Amino acid sequence: MERKKILKELKSFNQEWDVIIIGGGASGLGSAIESATRGYKTLLLEQDDFAKGTSSRSTKLVHGGVRYLAQGNIALVLEALRERGILKKNAPHLVKDQSFIIPNYTWWGTPYYTLGLTMYDMLAGKLGYGRSLPFSKKRTLKYIPTLKKENLCGGVVYHDGQFDDSRLAINLSQTFIENGGLAVNYMKVEGLQKSNGRVDTVIARDMESGDRFTIRGKAILNATGVFVDEVLKMDEPSAKDIVRVSQGVHLVLDKEFVPGNYAIMIPKTDDGRVLFAVPWHDKVVVGTTDVQKDVAELEPQALEQEVDFILETAGRFLVKPPKRSDVRSVFAGLRPLAAPSGEGKKTKEISRGHKIVVSKSGMVSLIGGKWTTYRQMAEDVMNTIAKTAGLPEKKSVTRNLKIHGYKQNIDLKNPMYFYGSDEEKILNLVKSNAELGEYLSEKLKIIKAQVVWGARYEMARSVEDILARRTRSLLLDAKESIRMAPEVARLLAKEFGFDKEWEDKQVKKYTNLASRYILN
Repeated sequence: MERKKILKELKSFNQEWDVIIIGGGASGLGSAIESATRGYKTLLLEQDDFAKGTSSRSTKLVHGGVRYLAQGNIALVLEALRERGILKKNAPHLVKDQSFIIPNYTWWGTPYYTLGLTMYDMLAGKLGYGRSLPFSKKRTLKYIPTLKKENLCGGVVYHDGQFDDSRLAINLSQTFIENGGLAVNYMKVEGLQKSNGRVDTVIARDMESGDRFTIRGKAILNATGVFVDEVLKMDEPSAKDIVRVSQGVHLVLDKEFVPGNYAIMIPKTDDGRVLFAVPWHDKVVVGTTDVQKDVAELEPQALEQEVDFILETAGRFLVKPPKRSDVRSVFAGLRPLAAPSGEGKKTKEISRGHKIVVSKSGMVSLIGGKWTTYRQMAEDVMNTIAKTAGLPEKKSVTRNLKIHGYKQNIDLKNPMYFYGSDEEKILNLVKSNAELGEYLSEKLKIIKAQVVWGARYEMARSVEDILARRTRSLLLDAKESIRMAPEVARLLAKEFGFDKEWEDKQVKKYTNLASRYILN
């Protein structure tokens, strides 16, 4: 994961790649691992940082999808429940059990949801996380004392998974490289070329140096999420859009709003979605919304109506309704939904299943899906690519592939638990330089060694990479992350050999970005 070395390797590689993957989010990284572990020479190119877009802005859940069960989409639920179990087995340092309580304010709610969630448990089979059970009013309030007591009849507890999305993305990129692949961030694909009507070349530009690369490959995979249509049009300018973009917004609150380890799930909101309030890194993530968007952006903005909707809905169920001033960070993510063939379908009604589209030119596009099913999506798309590109067909081995950082029996009270087996190496940096053991933020329990580690071994290139994705400071407390920015810039400049001017530019750029995560 050293960018300089990787670029050197890319420049010296004068053969044809078996597979070139465009996009470094969940679907691109998953496909890269699937490809490399099958023995294909694989290159992944990401226009920004790994998981910069949708893949770092999820609800932080690894789940089967209770909502899809209610919609009758049993096949998707079965797939997601199986993949949920596999992911917890392969990345136990990033995925943990999360107990949810559905509070019921009607007499029929408890038996109704207990029945439905028992079916959910049965579908999960041996890979289940625990049994769903009805709770009395007293027991419900014991676990979530901040719920409104008036008219509360009881609750139902059920189990799903919770994870850290961008940390998983970083570990996936490390796993990919460890399996012989090459991944480069800040490498934007700006064009495609064909031979005999077949796409076999990408034109990419290094966003740092401006250098251009012409790279040949037997198979090109378009795994760019909400930007899939842009890449499709590089291949075929008249191509019809195949992605519908939907925005989901999340608010991050202090733990006092949902103390303890249980999450809240509200199954029916005014806009027909579910609302979650989930403990995460000693904060609570509340969301999400579903608003159709016409344009895909790298930095989507939360709409006022989305913020108001979440605050108002959460306020109906909590003793102390959250106010704008309680929000530590607001972040928006865009879902790349596979456009349905019928018109007029609302985005919340579109399946989260994935689709694979093969263009006339042979380029393959992977659309739809969600983090939970990333591995299955990758397996399916690589089976397609093997056939369309004439690669030797090989069986997938990723069901039992341990993700980089794999460590069992982690201590969730340890603020660095999500590094897994890498934690020890980070602490070794402190042994060689005591200053790196100092807190960057005591509030968020982040030390200086994490910055150096991110720069040296996780391909972080900027203050934003460190504060938004290598640590989750931006999402946990945007104001605190702005306070940390100058010291992060200083540490990075020292690592990279950059001057004070670079530091100042970085701090200014990051402050402008982070201010958009603060509610005024």
